[in-house]
Amino acid sequence: PTFEQDRWRMLHDAVISIQSNARATTSEEELYRATEDLCLHNLSEKLYHQLREMVDVHVGRRLNELVSQTLDATPFLQLVADCWSHHCSQMQNIRSIFLYLDRTYAVPAPTIDSIWDMGISLFRKHFESETCTRVKHKTLTFMLALIEQERNKEVVRRDLLKSLIQMFSSLGLYEPLFLPSFLDETNRFYSMLSVRLIHSIDVPAYLQQVDASLNDESARVDSYLEPSTRRPLLHAVENHMLRSHAQTLLDRGFSPLVDQMRIDDLIRFYLLLSRISALEDLKRSFVDHVKGTGQDLVNDGSRERTLIQELLSFKERMDLLVVKAFNRNAIFVSGLKDAFSSFINSKENRPAELIAKFIDGLLRSGNKTSTDEELESTLDKTIVLFRFINGKDIFEAFYKKHLAKRLLLGRSASIDFEKSMIAKLKAECGSTFTTKLEGMFKDIELSRDLMEGYCKLPPASRPQSFDLSVNVLTLGCWPTYTPCDVSLPEDAYNAQESFREFYLKSHKNRRMQYQHSLGHCVLKAHYQYGTHELCCSLFQAVVLCLFNNADTLSYTDLLNASKIDATELKRTLQSLACAKLRLLTKSSRGPHIQDGDLFSFNRDFRHRRYRIKVNSIQIKETNEESVATNREVAEDRQCQIDAAVVRIMKTRRRLSHNDLVQELVRQLPFPLKMHTVKLRFESLLEREYMARDKAHADIYEYVA
Repeated sequence: PTFEQDRWRMLHDAVISIQSNARATTSEEELYRATEDLCLHNLSEKLYHQLREMVDVHVGRRLNELVSQTLDATPFLQLVADCWSHHCSQMQNIRSIFLYLDRTYAVPAPTIDSIWDMGISLFRKHFESETCTRVKHKTLTFMLALIEQERNKEVVRRDLLKSLIQMFSSLGLYEPLFLPSFLDETNRFYSMLSVRLIHSIDVPAYLQQVDASLNDESARVDSYLEPSTRRPLLHAVENHMLRSHAQTLLDRGFSPLVDQMRIDDLIRFYLLLSRISALEDLKRSFVDHVKGTGQDLVNDGSRERTLIQELLSFKERMDLLVVKAFNRNAIFVSGLKDAFSSFINSKENRPAELIAKFIDGLLRSGNKTSTDEELESTLDKTIVLFRFINGKDIFEAFYKKHLAKRLLLGRSASIDFEKSMIAKLKAECGSTFTTKLEGMFKDIELSRDLMEGYCKLPPASRPQSFDLSVNVLTLGCWPTYTPCDVSLPEDAYNAQESFREFYLKSHKNRRMQYQHSLGHCVLKAHYQYGTHELCCSLFQAVVLCLFNNADTLSYTDLLNASKIDATELKRTLQSLACAKLRLLTKSSRGPHIQDGDLFSFNRDFRHRRYRIKVNSIQIKETNEESVATNREVAEDRQCQIDAAVVRIMKTRRRLSHNDLVQELVRQLPFPLKMHTVKLRFESLLEREYMARDKAHADIYEYVA
């Protein structure tokens, strides 16, 4: 007994010294030997329980001292942190004394805590006891209060919070005790904050606040919270600040950001909504905005002159947003395509016509506003716009008309660019689409060779006293032109007949018809103040030549002598007598031509240039020509529908109405109107290309 009592007294006094922070009177080596002696005499179990009882009493006493404390948050939490810190330090010193006991008795036994774990277990037991409930509650409450102060931009002691968080983690109380309360407070805080901010600041500022809050919470985890807290903590912020108000933010602030090209704010919008898997909602708002803006542009009749350029600029801006703000996300790329396709085709044929007209302006001579590189880039962008058009046959019809005028009137800025454009269309729509356009270029080249052969004829075979140039066009490749009668001057008529005879000698069984409406020539006119060369249309030249024999002629005289259609004659006279260049004078005032007007050769005409281009009203696109072109395309579509129906029925023999319509939609390259389809079906039934099934009226059968 004396052996056991002496050694236990030595160890007991040492533990008391450690717990009271007093200096030990016995060396650590002696204490270690005392522990070893007791263990070697099979007193390990008794020694372990005696040590546990001492630690239990000491921890209980220290924590009970905190129950009566009435300090504020930071001083109280400092006491708790100090209590925990001292306990850990003391347990380390005690373990070093009882190391032999720990290694030989506690650690090998699976049911017995090591000395360190015993100290942790005892601290948790007292911290969770009913006696210390107030200490536990105040510690948790004060910690959450400090964190809220920090969220409100007040300075708090992060080192203190970190120590206490480590205490909760070591005690195994972080997840069951601290984390639920912390997340509840987080939900409450950000729920109130989001409701307050959503009604008090604009959307960009709100998004910045959300971004800052997420960064603050992430930094809080890095500083003193457990890493496992990051996901639920950020989820709570996202849920209250973003998910609850996502649609409100999109409705209130998305469109202005797009209109103002606020790329940084849109990047933030994209990144934040991607966190809550709401990119589909963002894409929907983006598509709706593009559709709405595009619809306003297309429906604004006053913008038709600049519509295509505005659409190109709009497309360029939206592409920039998709690349920079939305990270080239596939759903935004696809959504942008769908939006453009939707609003461009909402006005049926007009955008296709305007795109053809816009390209005509780019490729026509006189376009000096851009370099070759800029022109090529603009054509590429226009092709992208063309890609969205459903009725590409409308575009083809108008493009062919404009191309014909550029080629026949020598108004093309560059044949290389013309062929480049044809190549782009071919790559986009296939070789069938550009066959006729390529045929037009081929005709021009063949005509050049023909004229070289004609010019080599002996002078006796070429009776004209002027240079003649004729383009021979293949009827199927070029636009359809209504023949216009005109009474040509004798020299011009003889020249035409001379070339006709030359051409038909080498091309038998062909028929040639001159299109006078496309002709143009250069006249030499002598005025009182000098001589000028006038570049004008054939109709203008015929009218001017009539004044070689008379100084004044009435409208009726001009109509009878020229044989030009009345509407065309009035348009021609307007360009000569009412335009900026007054080559003729008329008796009445005003821009309109009256049947009783008299016209005189303006001998007093003067101009600083020798060669003058006379603007010709007749070659400008008129509303009637636009309507006629659309009508031609509509008629051509009817023929295509008929041919497609017969082809399908010949293959399938028997089809229901709905199946036949679906097959037509799949095969035809233009949008179908159900009214037109119904009329074509009725026409084919009347012409007995197909028949209705007698038992089922909605089923068609092919008639051989």
